[in-house]
Amino acid sequence: MTSSPVDLTRPLEEDDPELCDLIKKERARQFQGLEMIASENFTSRAVNDCLSSCLTNKYSEGMVGQRYYGGNEHIDEIEKLCQKRALATFHLDPEQWGVNVQPYSGSPANFAVYTALVEPHGRIMGLDLPDGGHLTHGFYTATKKVSATSIFFESMPYKIDPATELIDYNKLEETARLFKPRMIIAGVSCYPRHLDYKRFREICDQNGSLLLADMSHVSGLVAAGVTSDPFQYCDVVTTTTHKTLRGPRSGVIFYRRGQKGTDKAGNPIFYDYEDKINQAVFPGLQGGPHNHQIAAIAVAMRQAALPAFVDYQKQVILNAQALAAGLVAAGYKVVTGGTDNHLVWLDLRPSGLSGGKAEKVLEEVAISVNKNTVPGDKSALNPSGLRIGTPALTTRGMKEGDMKTIVAFMDQAFQIAKSVQAKSGPKLVDFKRVLATDEFQGQIMDLKGKIEAYAAQYPLPGRPDL
Repeated sequence: MTSSPVDLTRPLEEDDPELCDLIKKERARQFQGLEMIASENFTSRAVNDCLSSCLTNKYSEGMVGQRYYGGNEHIDEIEKLCQKRALATFHLDPEQWGVNVQPYSGSPANFAVYTALVEPHGRIMGLDLPDGGHLTHGFYTATKKVSATSIFFESMPYKIDPATELIDYNKLEETARLFKPRMIIAGVSCYPRHLDYKRFREICDQNGSLLLADMSHVSGLVAAGVTSDPFQYCDVVTTTTHKTLRGPRSGVIFYRRGQKGTDKAGNPIFYDYEDKINQAVFPGLQGGPHNHQIAAIAVAMRQAALPAFVDYQKQVILNAQALAAGLVAAGYKVVTGGTDNHLVWLDLRPSGLSGGKAEKVLEEVAISVNKNTVPGDKSALNPSGLRIGTPALTTRGMKEGDMKTIVAFMDQAFQIAKSVQAKSGPKLVDFKRVLATDEFQGQIMDLKGKIEAYAAQYPLPGRPDL
């Protein structure tokens, strides 16, 4: 008995209704809730269309014009278009800057740069994770090398000043003078202020260090010209494409090219980053690039070069500042007292809550945030704060007045959390158990209903079906 051939033309709803139903549930969750994770955003329909296109079928290992497979004439054109748009979006001269759009995401992009330009066990310095840095900038603890960056390279963190809660550039300068890093990373995962790339450059020049900017969180703001510009001072700039840039989940590496200067004899010296970085991406760390992602990056870059994108990023910042001011007025502690960008860093220690408990109760009422370390935390597994962002809600059309309403919602959720904790004690497992009881679920469902009704007033971009 022969089996019937599989129909490869059926839509997901017919071919796999079980999975389709789960995707629809997730879309409903996004529509009905308030997405406030600072690293998340909502992509456009055009970006989604690229991601589900025939481009996912094609292997294209290698660079444009130098593929290891045939049939890539159109893929080459797509990647060249993406490169051209990426440079144009950030106002870069292609004679002075090159770009690799093949990294699968931000973490591989960073690791490719280290692999290319920092020798094995070479020295790097990045902002410490509890102080707002990212895992890939070299995080480790007293007992464990957490990030692969800290395993394969020698990492020395720099910190913020506990008094000002701002990056301590003086201490960074002092430590770099002793450590002599091959590379300093100017990048953040949870830091609400502009970075001083000029100061980073000066410190690097004092020590013969390369300067890498990881602008993943603020790349949309950079494109719009509403935050400090890393390209003026840095050797290499990496970014994800899905946060403030509002594209697909992917990564990009920009690198300087052309003449760097002259030697003592007057002979030209050229940057040598291009081949090293391209070869680190492939064949060093990756196989075939994800062409559907590259096409989606091209769409996002075109959108980010439009005048409306500048207005969007300005509103992202206004919303974040309104959110921070509202939380402070409600009696909560915001790290650095406010924000210059898209995120608010909330320290819950004065409120008597942990980040995990606050995240859980907000999740129960349809507000998505993430628990986050704050300066002084000893463990990333039990952080004392929250990271809250405004890009996704701004994409849906929310403004400053909405942030005031959301602060009131959050305050109500935190009051519930305090009541739960009064009965549960300090352990998160007990907190979750008490939160699930009838005594508190009534309050949770009442607040959740109000929040979902509020969120449903604003459209969700992307495909209307999935």
